[in-house]
Amino acid sequence: MSVLEAKETGNQTQSTIADQTARLIDALASKQFQQVEQRVIRQLLQTLIYEDVLPYEFRQDATPDNKGWFVLEGKTLDGKPVHYHCRGGAKVSFGQIKLEKVAVLRISENGQTRSATLQDTLTEVIARIPESELLATFMDELEQTLLKDLQSQTQERLTQPWNGQLDFDELEGDILDAHSYHPCYKSRIGFSLQQNEQYGPEFKNSMQLHWLAVHHPLGLMNHSMSTDYQEMIREQLGEQDFQRFAALLKAQGRNIENFWLLPVHPWQWEEKVLATFYPELVNKDIIYLGTGSDHYRAQQSIRTLANASVKEKPYAKLALSITNTSTSRILAGHTVLNGPIITDWLHGLVAQDETAKEMDFVILGETLGVTFNYQQLPDVRKTKAYGTLGVIWRESLHRYLREGEEGFPFNGLCSYIPEQSNTSGQTSSDPVPLIDAWIKQYGVKAWTEQLLKVSISPIIHMLFAQGIGMESHAQNIVLIHKNGWPVRIALKDLHDGVRYSPSHLAYPEKNPDLYPVPPSHAEINPNSFILTDDLDAVRDFSCDAFFFICLAELCIFLEQQYQLEETKFWRMAANVILDYQKSYPEHAERYKAFDVFAETYQVEELTKRRLFGDHQPRFKKVPNPLYAHKPKTR
Repeated sequence: MSVLEAKETGNQTQSTIADQTARLIDALASKQFQQVEQRVIRQLLQTLIYEDVLPYEFRQDATPDNKGWFVLEGKTLDGKPVHYHCRGGAKVSFGQIKLEKVAVLRISENGQTRSATLQDTLTEVIARIPESELLATFMDELEQTLLKDLQSQTQERLTQPWNGQLDFDELEGDILDAHSYHPCYKSRIGFSLQQNEQYGPEFKNSMQLHWLAVHHPLGLMNHSMSTDYQEMIREQLGEQDFQRFAALLKAQGRNIENFWLLPVHPWQWEEKVLATFYPELVNKDIIYLGTGSDHYRAQQSIRTLANASVKEKPYAKLALSITNTSTSRILAGHTVLNGPIITDWLHGLVAQDETAKEMDFVILGETLGVTFNYQQLPDVRKTKAYGTLGVIWRESLHRYLREGEEGFPFNGLCSYIPEQSNTSGQTSSDPVPLIDAWIKQYGVKAWTEQLLKVSISPIIHMLFAQGIGMESHAQNIVLIHKNGWPVRIALKDLHDGVRYSPSHLAYPEKNPDLYPVPPSHAEINPNSFILTDDLDAVRDFSCDAFFFICLAELCIFLEQQYQLEETKFWRMAANVILDYQKSYPEHAERYKAFDVFAETYQVEELTKRRLFGDHQPRFKKVPNPLYAHKPKTR
């Protein structure tokens, strides 16, 4: 690049940053700011109430809908009492607290009433939470969520008419809502606002990946039985890039066959890898190869990238040292290596399972994993480096779609068509669900019954027939449909998304030989484990993610948008399970062992994790809406 070209590029970058800053400053005075701020406050308060973090009073209306006002007490900076009133109620769905989309009110000692702000809530309510060492960090995550969600809701592309396409890859960027339960649903701690716009999925920007060559003794690789490492890497890079990288290594006296090639997210390269692994780069144990030719776009999980150049190529799940919702988005080495093992195990079980084949669901295989071997580092470097350099290659959904089929992100079922701003900067007051045309075409009852049948059946089958719990929250499920009619699902993200008791597997002799969880990892995150002797923990692994988060969100959404009563929804869901149990009486003992009709489940307390840390498991016993439909024993 010439000096003139570099100067022009620098000027363009400065201009882009200036434009981004100007848009965000304007957004702070917009209607969207108030909407996003109130959403953050609502999700924060409803989880604090539900997870029993703060005391409250509930003043029920004299109406039959069980709604009313939750009242929480706070204190101003000068010690005067202040009260926060938020309207909502407890739902049939696990007793979840849901606040209505109206402003949370702040009422001072002298009766002055106005809409609460996030700063009000943080300083007068949240700051009073006792014994929280992470309070300052938690507050930062909430503020970052507000700014980054506002940034996505006011981006320039939303001023243009929506093209109406329901293409799976496009929807991964069009779904702006993120997690409906977690208050830090878009915190992305580690991303600046500029980086968020550059790498956040909502902005639909493409990126080219940096590639490294890691000398075999310093890395670890594992692949599925269906995959050859060399063929896979050649396919991913393309022959031209592969030969370019091979020539670069040869010019340095190295042979490509002695190195593992792995891609790195641009942010991770600039912010973490270069600073963390410079000794290996100096010694040429790690060699920088440059960027690949293919372009990638972030999916909703942020660290999973879809190939935008050839959509049939596998997704790349990359280590990314940011924190979003409850989790650091690094890639622990044992999970990278376990992905192909779990893939072969699950694919093998399904291939020999006639019922599973009839259900026709897809398990997107994690066919190749490469990671740096952190155990070789001295302790002083190991902690800093852990989980920062690795990749999991996952099969593309597009290789499984048949003629007439399309994929749809499951959490998109509760999302709206992106709001379009008019010339005055105002947005539509009546958002339209993405699934609205489908509901109108098929009817809410018929469509919902079909959706529940194709989504519930595979998950309970793996639990009952195989003894395996699946962490199937909405981001881990793809609905496969034909013109909006649900036909089957695809499940993904399984390297640490299964849980089972080896002695209670249907085929214990096929129990996979997994890479063990390092003690240091288990100490940091005791919620992350695959093996257990607690059968309720196996059941709850499926039920927490799928029923408590995924289906409960859909249930409440359908009630709000299409007046499908919660009780009717859960009766439909129960009927799917009862029909399964009636059709397969041979699993009767497992129906008792993994009782999905139990009176209560244990679910993760996601907000408590952010407030009080992960050094101990944090679970809450919640009422199960399926319990009302529990079959009577004779």
